[in-house]
Amino acid sequence: MKNIFCVLLLSMVQPVLAQTKLEKAITNLEDHYDQEKVYLLTDKSQYAAGDKIWFKSFVFDGYNRSALSTTLFVELYNSDKKLIDWKTILLTNGEGSGDFKLNENLPEQVYFVRAYTPYMNNFNEDFQIVKALPVYNPSSPESLVISKSSDWSAKAFPEGGNFINGIPTKFAVRLSSNTSLPENWTGKVIDTQNPKTPVSTFKSFDKNVAAFTITPASGKKYQVVIQDNAGKEKTIDLPQVADSGLHLDINSSKDGVKYTLKGVNLKQQLQGYKIVGTINNHLAYKANIKQLTNEVSSLIPPKISNGANAILQLAIFDDQDQLVAKRLCFIKPNDLKIEKAEIIGQSLKQTPRSFNSIDLSPESYFKNYTVLVSEDDGSNKPDEENLLSSLWLTGDFTSNIDSPAQYFSKNANAEALDALLISENWKRFDWTSVLSGSVPTIKTNSQQFLSYKIKPIKNNALLINTPISLMLKLGKNQPVLNQFMTDQNGYAYLNNLNNNDPLEVSLFVGSENDKEANTDNLFVTIEPLVTPTPFKGNFPSTKYTLVKGSENKTLPPAISKAINTQKNNKKIESAEIQIEQVKLVGKKKDPKEELNKQLSSGMFNSINDVVFDFVNEDQRAAGANNILDWLQGRVAGVTLQRNSSGINVPYIRNKPAKLYLDEMITDPTLINSIPVSNIAMVKVIKNSGLLGDAVAIYTMKGNMQSKNTGKEATKANSAIIKGYDKPSEFLIEMLDDDSPAKIENDTRQTLYWNPNLFDSDYVPPRIKFFNNDTAKQFKVLIISFDEDDHILYQNEIFK
Repeated sequence: MKNIFCVLLLSMVQPVLAQTKLEKAITNLEDHYDQEKVYLLTDKSQYAAGDKIWFKSFVFDGYNRSALSTTLFVELYNSDKKLIDWKTILLTNGEGSGDFKLNENLPEQVYFVRAYTPYMNNFNEDFQIVKALPVYNPSSPESLVISKSSDWSAKAFPEGGNFINGIPTKFAVRLSSNTSLPENWTGKVIDTQNPKTPVSTFKSFDKNVAAFTITPASGKKYQVVIQDNAGKEKTIDLPQVADSGLHLDINSSKDGVKYTLKGVNLKQQLQGYKIVGTINNHLAYKANIKQLTNEVSSLIPPKISNGANAILQLAIFDDQDQLVAKRLCFIKPNDLKIEKAEIIGQSLKQTPRSFNSIDLSPESYFKNYTVLVSEDDGSNKPDEENLLSSLWLTGDFTSNIDSPAQYFSKNANAEALDALLISENWKRFDWTSVLSGSVPTIKTNSQQFLSYKIKPIKNNALLINTPISLMLKLGKNQPVLNQFMTDQNGYAYLNNLNNNDPLEVSLFVGSENDKEANTDNLFVTIEPLVTPTPFKGNFPSTKYTLVKGSENKTLPPAISKAINTQKNNKKIESAEIQIEQVKLVGKKKDPKEELNKQLSSGMFNSINDVVFDFVNEDQRAAGANNILDWLQGRVAGVTLQRNSSGINVPYIRNKPAKLYLDEMITDPTLINSIPVSNIAMVKVIKNSGLLGDAVAIYTMKGNMQSKNTGKEATKANSAIIKGYDKPSEFLIEMLDDDSPAKIENDTRQTLYWNPNLFDSDYVPPRIKFFNNDTAKQFKVLIISFDEDDHILYQNEIFK
């Protein structure tokens, strides 16, 4: 929502012209409270150890995709807050994608994915997204089960915050729990002086909330008695009845937001009171009551949000600019402004492994799509969270809401959403702080892409205010030489880099006679200026608990299918290796291939490996301190980071790689102790179904001799910048019954994943996938935004 501002007048309401304390607060709010929120879509809601998690991130500034940030950190933690993996994601128009490869040995437990931009660190950490994902492992000694605990608490919230004698007042009753809420519950309102006769009764709209209305009497004490479907009962007190104050009543419909103010026993009645409406921390509506009256009413039209859906925070201030009432409401409930994809053709078959396609219109205003196709199991189980509920609800609230997606579903209950908002407070800012002139401390500004601080050293001394040359080599591209001047602290800077291939940075400094550059006694270090931050908070509670596993462990059906799919993938990979070996028959023997065959077993053979032959080829490693230092910068996606002992440890796609010595698991300390002359072969294995990511070192056998005679000095003047993590490609493959790897039972759940499907030259964007062996209908999710950030959201079952 951009540039929304409107002043509406009642017959007794005039615009506020003077720069009052409140006016200054509103200016403060609009100038200093821009904030972001993240929605993270994953291809599944639960995983098996060894699976890949595909994710798409959407970053919003209010209700529009954010232009503030170009970098997103996405981190994977176990339940003990140990960081398992993390990704640096490039954001384009607020969108970015990536994936995590789960280790097969991960213990069964709930894992958590945290996502945030560097700019979000300026504000409350509670607004960063932390998504719980249960991960199952049949080999784990413990099992995840749904908690049977039904402990819950309740609170009652009067509309507007006040409970005044003689004024009919609407209350929202909100339940909360650290585990699961009861399926349904009922309640009654009682007068403590006559508890046997209910003043009012109600039943829950859903697990979260209920509502009732009563007219209180002065001197009375009221309580709410709540009973859940299991018979558990709790009693809570309502606020004390006041004899004076302001009552706020709101009704939101497709025509707008109607509010009514009633004053009771106020000295100046409502004269001098101000009504302020904000949307996304920006002024959307403002009015000032100039006349003596005890009641005013007005309709705020939907144009204050440009006709879009949004949460409006209405705040009422007295003649001293003191906050006296506030209320959240949703603009245009049950009238969601959501587009659907224009489908111009589809071919869907229920037969196993059949080719299916859905064609979208190339004439649409929507050009880029996020698409997920899964097997629908027929359970009709709704999503607990989705893009809409994150955008309009949970992204702005820190309290736990059970299944928030229900409030924006086809059969959503507008009364339930309204009651939920009565029970919530807008916590992105509080009026007390804004009125006092307080502003957030912005420690981290939004930077375009990634930036780095270069520290060049020559002869163990900093180069201050010195011209230097940096040769930059991106991936396989030709190197480019750039001139820099260090500052008074001895640093040079590389700003606004958006590379997702490794960038090698080499330092050169002119010689004393200034005739040529050289690398004598040069050393360079690189420090990233856009960095992730430690997680300080606590993970949200979940409905799961860990119990001791039984011998006959029962897994959810979806997890059993996932494990079978992993077995199928390994079978396919093994068959591909066999095919490659068959192709070698009859060909001239390749010395490197023969060495690989001689030293490595089948488990260590992968189509995704890179082999360095030290027996038949001169790898110019004689001058290297050790084999791991030599490996630096030689394989795309492989970086080395120093551990606490100062030893380089290999990382593949920012995840620690396993180290093997002659196919036995080992540690970098042992590897570093082996002379390079004793190395016969080095193999870098990426994303193998058997090993995952690994570096395998093989030593000389028998009469082998190293061919490394050249002396190559260690490149202390060079360093590698990893940059953004490049997302993996989701492969669309047909399982052929006639292939060597015959798959008897195709159980893939995610049939298609494309975080960036787009049309090109008026060619219809096509969603294409192969069916598995059981799917009879398909769950298709399509998300897109046009240039004005109008939403296309479609989540339907296709047959």
